[in-house]
Amino acid sequence: MYFKRKELEKFRSFNGPLIDVRSPSEYYKGHLPNSINIPLFDNDERSIIGTIYKKDGREKAVIEGLKFFEEKMELLLDNLFMNIDSYKTIPNKNNDFFIRIYCSRGGMRSQSIAWLLEKYKLNPITLNGGYKIYRRWVLDSFSKKMNIVIIGGKTGTGKTRLLSLLEKYKYQTIDLEAFACHRGSTFGGLGMKEQPSNEQFENQIAEKLNSFEFTNNIFVEAESANIGKCKIPHEFFSKMKNSRRIEILRSESNRLDELIGTYSVFKKEELQESVLRIKKRLGPQRTKIALESINNERWDLVCKSVLDYYDKCYEYEKVGKTNIRILDLTDKKYDESILELINNFI
Repeated sequence: MYFKRKELEKFRSFNGPLIDVRSPSEYYKGHLPNSINIPLFDNDERSIIGTIYKKDGREKAVIEGLKFFEEKMELLLDNLFMNIDSYKTIPNKNNDFFIRIYCSRGGMRSQSIAWLLEKYKLNPITLNGGYKIYRRWVLDSFSKKMNIVIIGGKTGTGKTRLLSLLEKYKYQTIDLEAFACHRGSTFGGLGMKEQPSNEQFENQIAEKLNSFEFTNNIFVEAESANIGKCKIPHEFFSKMKNSRRIEILRSESNRLDELIGTYSVFKKEELQESVLRIKKRLGPQRTKIALESINNERWDLVCKSVLDYYDKCYEYEKVGKTNIRILDLTDKKYDESILELINNFI
Protein backbone atom coordinates (compact mmCIF):
# COMPACT_ATOMS: atom_id res chain seq x y z
CA MET A 1 0.00 0.00 0.00
CA TYR A 2 2.80 2.45 0.95
CA PHE A 3 4.71 1.59 -2.23
CA LYS A 4 1.68 2.21 -4.43
CA ARG A 5 0.93 5.51 -2.68
CA LYS A 6 4.45 6.66 -3.49
CA GLU A 7 3.81 5.60 -7.07
CA LEU A 8 0.67 7.73 -7.11
CA GLU A 9 2.66 10.77 -5.99
CA LYS A 10 5.28 10.10 -8.67
CA PHE A 11 2.64 9.55 -11.36
CA ARG A 12 0.97 12.87 -10.51
CA SER A 13 4.30 14.73 -10.57
CA PHE A 14 4.99 14.08 -14.26
CA ASN A 15 4.17 16.75 -16.83
CA GLY A 16 1.74 15.81 -19.58
CA PRO A 17 -1.90 15.04 -20.31
CA LEU A 18 -3.76 12.82 -17.87
CA ILE A 19 -5.82 10.22 -19.74
CA ASP A 20 -8.60 8.15 -18.12
CA VAL A 21 -9.28 5.17 -20.43
CA ARG A 22 -12.19 3.76 -18.42
CA SER A 23 -15.78 3.81 -19.68
CA PRO A 24 -17.83 7.04 -19.51
CA SER A 25 -19.96 5.68 -16.64
CA GLU A 26 -16.85 4.86 -14.60
CA TYR A 27 -15.44 8.30 -15.33
CA TYR A 28 -18.66 10.04 -14.30
CA LYS A 29 -18.75 8.15 -11.00
CA GLY A 30 -15.32 9.48 -10.10
CA HIS A 31 -11.98 10.41 -11.67
CA LEU A 32 -8.69 12.15 -11.08
CA PRO A 33 -9.09 15.93 -11.41
CA ASN A 34 -8.08 17.42 -14.78
CA SER A 35 -8.15 14.01 -16.45
CA ILE A 36 -9.50 13.56 -19.97
CA ASN A 37 -11.83 10.64 -20.61
CA ILE A 38 -10.78 8.73 -23.73
CA PRO A 39 -12.52 5.39 -23.15
CA LEU A 40 -11.07 2.22 -24.54
CA PHE A 41 -14.57 0.73 -24.30
CA ASP A 42 -17.90 2.49 -24.09
CA ASN A 43 -20.49 1.54 -21.44
CA ASP A 44 -22.14 -1.18 -23.55
CA GLU A 45 -18.83 -2.71 -24.67
CA ARG A 46 -17.57 -2.83 -21.10
CA SER A 47 -20.79 -4.59 -20.05
CA ILE A 48 -20.42 -7.18 -22.84
CA ILE A 49 -16.80 -7.90 -21.90
CA GLY A 50 -17.71 -8.16 -18.22
CA THR A 51 -20.48 -10.67 -18.97
CA ILE A 52 -18.13 -12.80 -21.09
CA TYR A 53 -15.52 -12.68 -18.31
CA LYS A 54 -17.99 -13.98 -15.72
CA LYS A 55 -19.47 -16.61 -18.04
CA ASP A 56 -16.50 -17.84 -20.10
CA GLY A 57 -13.40 -16.61 -18.32
CA ARG A 58 -10.60 -14.10 -18.80
CA GLU A 59 -9.16 -15.40 -22.09
CA LYS A 60 -12.39 -15.06 -24.07
CA ALA A 61 -13.06 -11.66 -22.50
CA VAL A 62 -9.62 -10.46 -23.62
CA ILE A 63 -10.23 -11.70 -27.17
CA GLU A 64 -13.54 -9.82 -27.33
CA GLY A 65 -11.86 -6.72 -25.94
CA LEU A 66 -9.17 -6.88 -28.62
CA LYS A 67 -11.88 -6.95 -31.30
CA PHE A 68 -13.37 -3.72 -29.96
CA PHE A 69 -9.89 -2.24 -29.64
CA GLU A 70 -9.00 -3.08 -33.25
CA GLU A 71 -12.20 -1.52 -34.61
CA LYS A 72 -11.65 1.81 -32.89
CA MET A 73 -7.84 2.06 -32.83
CA GLU A 74 -7.73 4.86 -35.43
CA LEU A 75 -10.39 6.88 -33.61
CA LEU A 76 -8.61 6.41 -30.29
CA LEU A 77 -5.34 7.60 -31.78
CA ASP A 78 -6.96 10.68 -33.32
CA ASN A 79 -8.51 11.56 -29.96
CA LEU A 80 -5.28 10.99 -28.09
CA PHE A 81 -3.14 13.00 -30.50
CA MET A 82 -5.60 15.89 -30.46
CA ASN A 83 -5.34 16.13 -26.66
CA ILE A 84 -1.58 15.60 -26.67
CA ASP A 85 -1.04 18.39 -29.21
CA SER A 86 -3.20 20.85 -27.24
CA TYR A 87 -1.32 20.03 -24.05
CA LYS A 88 2.08 20.65 -25.65
CA THR A 89 1.18 24.34 -25.99
CA ILE A 90 1.37 24.66 -22.19
CA PRO A 91 4.78 26.01 -21.08
CA ASN A 92 6.93 23.44 -19.31
CA LYS A 93 10.12 24.67 -17.68
CA ASN A 94 11.57 21.15 -17.32
CA ASN A 95 11.00 20.37 -20.99
CA ASP A 96 9.86 16.82 -20.13
CA PHE A 97 6.65 15.33 -21.39
CA PHE A 98 4.82 12.12 -20.51
CA ILE A 99 1.37 10.83 -21.38
CA ARG A 100 -0.11 9.69 -18.08
CA ILE A 101 -2.66 6.90 -18.43
CA TYR A 102 -4.80 5.14 -15.85
CA CYS A 103 -7.67 2.68 -15.78
CA SER A 104 -9.46 0.98 -12.92
CA ARG A 105 -6.63 -1.14 -11.53
CA GLY A 106 -3.67 -0.37 -13.77
CA GLY A 107 -4.36 -3.45 -15.86
CA MET A 108 -4.98 -4.26 -19.49
CA ARG A 109 -6.85 -1.14 -20.53
CA SER A 110 -4.14 1.35 -19.56
CA GLN A 111 -1.37 -1.04 -20.60
CA SER A 112 -2.96 -1.52 -24.04
CA ILE A 113 -3.04 2.21 -24.69
CA ALA A 114 0.52 2.55 -23.39
CA TRP A 115 1.65 -0.21 -25.78
CA LEU A 116 -0.01 1.62 -28.68
CA LEU A 117 1.64 4.95 -27.84
CA GLU A 118 5.04 3.33 -27.46
CA LYS A 119 4.76 2.27 -31.11
CA TYR A 120 4.62 5.98 -31.96
CA LYS A 121 7.78 6.72 -29.92
CA LEU A 122 5.83 8.63 -27.26
CA ASN A 123 6.38 8.50 -23.51
CA PRO A 124 3.40 6.78 -21.87
CA ILE A 125 3.37 6.10 -18.15
CA THR A 126 0.68 4.08 -16.37
CA LEU A 127 -0.53 4.21 -12.78
CA ASN A 128 0.17 0.98 -10.92
CA GLY A 129 -3.02 0.23 -9.00
CA GLY A 130 -5.06 2.59 -11.17
CA TYR A 131 -8.01 4.61 -9.96
CA LYS A 132 -8.50 2.13 -7.12
CA ILE A 133 -5.26 3.23 -5.45
CA TYR A 134 -6.22 6.88 -5.95
CA ARG A 135 -9.50 6.26 -4.12
CA ARG A 136 -7.61 4.72 -1.21
CA TRP A 137 -5.50 7.87 -1.07
CA VAL A 138 -8.69 10.01 -1.10
CA LEU A 139 -10.31 8.11 1.76
CA ASP A 140 -7.09 8.04 3.80
CA SER A 141 -6.81 11.82 3.54
CA PHE A 142 -9.90 12.32 5.72
CA SER A 143 -8.35 10.48 8.66
CA LYS A 144 -5.47 12.95 9.06
CA LYS A 145 -5.38 15.31 12.03
CA MET A 146 -6.41 18.84 10.99
CA ASN A 147 -7.29 22.17 12.61
CA ILE A 148 -10.81 22.85 11.33
CA VAL A 149 -12.63 26.05 12.25
CA ILE A 150 -16.35 26.01 11.50
CA ILE A 151 -18.11 29.16 10.29
CA GLY A 152 -21.66 28.82 11.64
CA GLY A 153 -24.74 31.01 11.63
CA LYS A 154 -28.39 30.99 10.69
CA THR A 155 -29.62 31.18 7.10
CA GLY A 156 -28.79 34.56 5.58
CA THR A 157 -25.87 35.48 7.83
CA GLY A 158 -23.52 35.42 4.82
CA LYS A 159 -21.39 32.43 5.80
CA THR A 160 -20.51 31.60 2.19
CA ARG A 161 -19.58 35.22 1.47
CA LEU A 162 -17.34 35.25 4.53
CA LEU A 163 -15.71 32.02 3.40
CA SER A 164 -15.04 33.59 -0.02
CA LEU A 165 -13.40 36.59 1.66
CA LEU A 166 -11.14 34.28 3.65
CA GLU A 167 -10.22 32.44 0.46
CA LYS A 168 -9.44 35.72 -1.28
CA TYR A 169 -6.93 36.61 1.41
CA LYS A 170 -5.17 33.22 1.19
CA TYR A 171 -6.69 31.57 4.24
CA GLN A 172 -7.17 27.82 3.95
CA THR A 173 -10.83 27.24 3.14
CA ILE A 174 -13.01 24.43 1.84
CA ASP A 175 -16.25 25.50 0.18
CA LEU A 176 -18.26 22.29 0.41
CA GLU A 177 -21.30 23.88 -1.24
CA ALA A 178 -19.23 24.89 -4.27
CA PHE A 179 -17.90 21.33 -4.62
CA ALA A 180 -21.42 19.92 -4.21
CA CYS A 181 -22.94 22.48 -6.60
CA HIS A 182 -25.68 23.03 -4.04
CA ARG A 183 -26.35 25.52 -1.22
CA GLY A 184 -27.84 22.93 1.09
CA SER A 185 -31.47 24.10 1.38
CA THR A 186 -34.54 23.36 -0.72
CA PHE A 187 -33.52 26.42 -2.78
CA GLY A 188 -29.91 25.22 -2.91
CA GLY A 189 -29.85 23.90 -6.45
CA LEU A 190 -31.13 27.09 -8.09
CA GLY A 191 -28.66 28.48 -10.61
CA MET A 192 -26.13 25.73 -9.91
CA LYS A 193 -24.57 23.16 -12.22
CA GLU A 194 -25.54 19.51 -12.02
CA GLN A 195 -24.28 17.97 -8.80
CA PRO A 196 -21.28 15.65 -9.09
CA SER A 197 -21.41 12.03 -8.01
CA ASN A 198 -20.78 11.55 -4.31
CA GLU A 199 -17.46 9.88 -5.14
CA GLN A 200 -16.27 12.85 -7.19
CA PHE A 201 -17.41 15.19 -4.41
CA GLU A 202 -15.07 13.29 -2.06
CA ASN A 203 -12.25 13.46 -4.60
CA GLN A 204 -12.56 17.25 -4.82
CA ILE A 205 -12.43 17.66 -1.03
CA ALA A 206 -9.37 15.41 -0.77
CA GLU A 207 -7.55 17.32 -3.52
CA LYS A 208 -8.21 20.61 -1.73
CA LEU A 209 -7.00 19.17 1.57
CA ASN A 210 -3.85 17.94 -0.15
CA SER A 211 -2.90 21.55 -0.94
CA PHE A 212 -3.06 22.60 2.73
CA GLU A 213 -0.63 22.85 5.60
CA PHE A 214 -2.51 20.84 8.25
CA THR A 215 -0.98 22.68 11.20
CA ASN A 216 -2.76 25.86 10.05
CA ASN A 217 -6.48 26.58 10.40
CA ILE A 218 -8.87 25.22 7.78
CA PHE A 219 -12.12 27.18 7.56
CA VAL A 220 -15.28 25.28 6.64
CA GLU A 221 -18.90 26.43 6.59
CA ALA A 222 -21.28 24.61 8.95
CA GLU A 223 -23.30 22.05 6.98
CA SER A 224 -25.66 19.16 7.49
CA ALA A 225 -24.29 15.72 6.63
CA ASN A 226 -25.90 15.93 3.18
CA ILE A 227 -25.62 18.83 0.73
CA GLY A 228 -28.28 18.05 -1.84
CA LYS A 229 -27.47 14.51 -2.94
CA CYS A 230 -23.81 14.76 -1.88
CA LYS A 231 -22.82 13.31 1.48
CA ILE A 232 -19.87 14.78 3.37
CA PRO A 233 -17.28 12.03 4.05
CA HIS A 234 -18.01 10.48 7.45
CA GLU A 235 -14.56 11.00 8.99
CA PHE A 236 -14.36 14.59 7.78
CA PHE A 237 -17.89 15.35 9.04
CA SER A 238 -17.01 13.89 12.45
CA LYS A 239 -14.08 16.28 12.63
CA MET A 240 -16.37 19.17 11.67
CA LYS A 241 -18.80 18.32 14.49
CA ASN A 242 -16.01 18.37 17.08
CA SER A 243 -14.16 21.45 15.83
CA ARG A 244 -13.99 25.00 17.10
CA ARG A 245 -16.88 27.09 15.86
CA ILE A 246 -17.39 30.77 15.16
CA GLU A 247 -21.10 31.57 15.31
CA ILE A 248 -21.99 34.59 13.13
CA LEU A 249 -24.81 36.84 14.35
CA ARG A 250 -26.56 39.32 12.07
CA SER A 251 -29.84 41.22 12.33
CA GLU A 252 -33.01 40.03 10.62
CA SER A 253 -32.79 42.92 8.14
CA ASN A 254 -29.19 41.93 7.29
CA ARG A 255 -30.30 38.37 6.73
CA LEU A 256 -33.28 39.35 4.59
CA ASP A 257 -31.06 41.54 2.41
CA GLU A 258 -28.64 38.62 1.97
CA LEU A 259 -31.39 36.18 0.98
CA ILE A 260 -33.20 38.61 -1.31
CA GLY A 261 -29.96 39.39 -3.13
CA THR A 262 -29.25 35.67 -3.58
CA TYR A 263 -32.66 34.30 -4.61
CA SER A 264 -34.83 37.07 -6.10
CA VAL A 265 -32.98 36.74 -9.43
CA PHE A 266 -34.46 33.30 -10.14
CA LYS A 267 -37.64 32.50 -12.03
CA LYS A 268 -40.84 32.58 -10.01
CA GLU A 269 -41.72 29.03 -11.09
CA GLU A 270 -38.41 27.70 -9.78
CA LEU A 271 -38.85 29.45 -6.44
CA GLN A 272 -42.41 28.16 -6.09
CA GLU A 273 -41.29 24.60 -6.83
CA SER A 274 -38.69 24.93 -4.09
CA VAL A 275 -41.30 26.15 -1.60
CA LEU A 276 -43.66 23.29 -2.48
CA ARG A 277 -40.93 20.73 -1.73
CA ILE A 278 -41.10 21.73 1.96
CA LYS A 279 -44.80 22.58 2.18
CA LYS A 280 -45.45 19.88 4.79
CA ARG A 281 -42.77 21.35 7.02
CA LEU A 282 -43.78 24.96 6.41
CA GLY A 283 -47.44 24.26 7.00
CA PRO A 284 -50.37 25.49 4.86
CA GLN A 285 -50.37 29.11 6.05
CA ARG A 286 -46.69 29.85 5.55
CA THR A 287 -46.69 27.96 2.25
CA LYS A 288 -49.59 30.06 0.98
CA ILE A 289 -47.92 33.31 2.05
CA ALA A 290 -44.65 32.29 0.38
CA LEU A 291 -46.29 31.30 -2.93
CA GLU A 292 -48.42 34.45 -3.11
CA SER A 293 -45.45 36.64 -2.17
CA ILE A 294 -43.37 35.13 -4.97
CA ASN A 295 -46.14 35.96 -7.45
CA ASN A 296 -46.28 39.53 -6.14
CA GLU A 297 -42.47 39.84 -5.90
CA ARG A 298 -42.69 40.58 -2.18
CA TRP A 299 -39.30 39.07 -1.55
CA ASP A 300 -39.15 40.17 2.09
CA LEU A 301 -42.33 38.21 2.86
CA VAL A 302 -41.06 35.19 0.95
CA CYS A 303 -37.90 35.10 3.01
CA LYS A 304 -39.69 35.75 6.31
CA SER A 305 -42.09 32.90 5.65
CA VAL A 306 -39.25 30.37 5.40
CA LEU A 307 -36.75 31.86 7.87
CA ASP A 308 -38.62 30.63 10.93
CA TYR A 309 -38.55 27.05 9.61
CA TYR A 310 -34.83 27.15 8.80
CA ASP A 311 -34.00 28.86 12.10
CA LYS A 312 -35.64 26.02 14.02
CA CYS A 313 -33.76 23.46 11.94
CA TYR A 314 -30.50 25.27 12.64
CA GLU A 315 -31.09 25.48 16.40
CA TYR A 316 -31.78 21.74 16.44
CA GLU A 317 -28.57 21.07 14.50
CA LYS A 318 -26.62 23.13 17.06
CA VAL A 319 -27.78 21.10 20.08
CA GLY A 320 -24.85 19.52 21.90
CA LYS A 321 -22.23 21.69 20.18
CA THR A 322 -19.50 23.06 22.43
CA ASN A 323 -16.48 25.29 21.89
CA ILE A 324 -18.62 27.97 20.21
CA ARG A 325 -17.66 31.65 20.15
CA ILE A 326 -20.19 34.28 19.10
CA LEU A 327 -19.15 36.95 16.60
CA ASP A 328 -21.70 39.72 16.09
CA LEU A 329 -21.38 41.14 12.57
CA THR A 330 -24.67 43.04 12.56
CA ASP A 331 -24.58 45.86 9.98
CA LYS A 332 -20.89 45.21 9.25
CA LYS A 333 -19.52 44.90 5.72
CA TYR A 334 -17.69 41.72 4.82
CA ASP A 335 -14.32 43.30 4.06
CA GLU A 336 -10.74 43.21 5.36
CA SER A 337 -11.76 44.57 8.78
CA ILE A 338 -13.80 41.41 9.37
CA LEU A 339 -10.67 39.30 9.01
CA GLU A 340 -9.07 41.02 12.01
CA LEU A 341 -12.12 40.11 14.09
CA ILE A 342 -11.91 36.51 12.91
CA ASN A 343 -8.22 36.30 13.79
CA ASN A 344 -8.97 37.51 17.30
CA PHE A 345 -11.39 34.62 17.71
CA ILE A 346 -9.12 31.74 16.81
